[in-house]
Amino acid sequence: WMVDHLQLRGAVVVDAGAVLKLRDEGKSLLPIGVHEVHGEFVRGDVIAVRAPGGAEVARGLANYSSAEARLIARKASSQIEALLGYANEPELIHRTNLVLM
Repeated sequence: WMVDHLQLRGAVVVDAGAVLKLRDEGKSLLPIGVHEVHGEFVRGDVIAVRAPGGAEVARGLANYSSAEARLIARKASSQIEALLGYANEPELIHRTNLVLM
């Protein structure tokens, strides 16, 4: 349903290392791998995950809003609480809420 039935609210561009972790190791998307945040979205919206060249590699439910994602991008998960004043989850998108394209 994430692939076909829900409208994308935004996208994140991740580094090559994050693409490998998602595709080859089945890992969650951590903020440290995010280089750009596009669009406006809220927690729970479906967003696209794009490789450095722009190809869509996954879609998933965001644990943070676009404004929050911009603040925590390229930062370690351990820094989320200091940056935002709270931490919902250590992942921007948890693996259970992520589908590879």
